[in-house]
Amino acid sequence: MGIVVAGSTGLVGSALVRAFEKAGKTVIGINRQVVDLQDRNATIDFFREIKPNFVIDAAAKVGGIGASNSNPVEFLVQNVQIQNNLMEAAHLTQVKKFVFLGSGCAYPRDGAQPLKEEYFMTGPLEKSNSAFAVAKIAGIELINSYKKEYGYDWFSLMPTNIYGPADNFDLETSHLIPALIRRFLEASELGLPSVTLWGTGSPLRDFLHADDLASAIMVSLDEAWDFELLNIGSGTEIKVLDIARVVAEAVGFHGEVFWDSSRPNGTPRKILDSSRINALGWSPQISLEDGIRNTIDWYREHRSLDARTT
Repeated sequence: MGIVVAGSTGLVGSALVRAFEKAGKTVIGINRQVVDLQDRNATIDFFREIKPNFVIDAAAKVGGIGASNSNPVEFLVQNVQIQNNLMEAAHLTQVKKFVFLGSGCAYPRDGAQPLKEEYFMTGPLEKSNSAFAVAKIAGIELINSYKKEYGYDWFSLMPTNIYGPADNFDLETSHLIPALIRRFLEASELGLPSVTLWGTGSPLRDFLHADDLASAIMVSLDEAWDFELLNIGSGTEIKVLDIARVVAEAVGFHGEVFWDSSRPNGTPRKILDSSRINALGWSPQISLEDGIRNTIDWYREHRSLDARTT
């Protein structure tokens, strides 16, 4: 009975729903209002009722460096519960294909760049988000274990840093690009002379629009895999300092930008080697500049005025 997208109202899940519906596919979206994925019995009962063919796990507790560093227990425990319950429910209902979304942060902090799939589990993690990374590593291992023990066509994808419409713009928990959009937009509207950002601006990052990730996932569903991981990245990298300039310009902020070096930078450099999926004919289609403008437009349209802060 179609494709289940877990986390269907989030950043990646909503992009997947759009992509599948555009392709004429039946999508069953799961969010907190449909079923609590931390509830094992409720998740299993839901799967037994709908009997899906494919499952894509885009459900997770996510957040930026500050949130993951401050709340490691929640990031580890909740994510492990969600993915374990989804996989057990899929196993009990004999789901044909299960796609687990890992994360580029599960690669070693100081791994050789660009990061290849074979570098997985070859070195220490970045400590500021290691709890989230360990949860993702556990999910990847569980996918591989189900595949080994039961012969399922299950696999894991490793997305880079994702952004786009329906992202989280809460300054306490958001990732870099939505945080920058909100900070610069509000500073511009309030006429503030400057904005202070975390770190030094020196780390290098790889950013991918959620709609490009969704198209890559659709490609992956049509393939038979003989490997355990598949990277999905943009193939380009940019300094955090430069991404801040791009966002500031896009929202019309012309003040000064200061950097608070007492705050963490995170991993110094992270770019994924996406040559495997590129060889299948996939490549990103949305430029960073266009994607940021698209995300800013979405945020302007959807933000709640009473949620704004000064």
